[in-house]
Amino acid sequence: MIKQIIKMYSVPKVIIYVDKREPRVADELSNFECTVEKKHLVIGDFILSDRVAVERKTSQDFISSVIDQRLFKQLNELKQNFEKPVLLIEGNNIERDGINQNVIRGALASVAIDYSIPILWTRDINETAGMLYWIARREQLDEKRTVAIRGKKKGRSLKESQEFLVAGLPGISTVRAREILKHFGSPMKFFTAEEDELKKVKKVGPKTIKNIKKILG
Repeated sequence: MIKQIIKMYSVPKVIIYVDKREPRVADELSNFECTVEKKHLVIGDFILSDRVAVERKTSQDFISSVIDQRLFKQLNELKQNFEKPVLLIEGNNIERDGINQNVIRGALASVAIDYSIPILWTRDINETAGMLYWIARREQLDEKRTVAIRGKKKGRSLKESQEFLVAGLPGISTVRAREILKHFGSPMKFFTAEEDELKKVKKVGPKTIKNIKKILG
């Protein structure tokens, strides 16, 4: 009789797939009513349902991933494989010496507007684990969503490869690379353009043009 009562009022555990490179978060999740499955995830750091995957960045890792363009590649893969991807930034300090804050603001704006990916902020790893648990709980228990490992990295399209090539130049972000390709149509026309033509491109200033010409020359 007691076992039947316990079964009647017990809440089923949610399942959270955690990338093996996130052991600290996995340990924190053990404090919640969930089953943690450690796997090598190809896409994202956490899978919370068939439609929700989360990419976690500490504030400093977020800055680094903006600088080396890693962030946008990861977000693009999330968008291709999951209906409701989420970017979670852990920590409040998104400043670094030598990094213009407008670059960081621009990256955040691009995530929210260009990629239409919501950004969640947490103070520390404990709050991160709590946020992941409650999203998984809402998805699996309230919305009755299933959860399974899926997702694969896809090769770059021609357009993405062109953006990646142009964005490899100093001072050229992915956003600037798109603006450049929109203006010139191809990397070849951009690389062979005269300085006067380069000045017509939005978001590309004199200093950036000088550096580009120096490298290409």
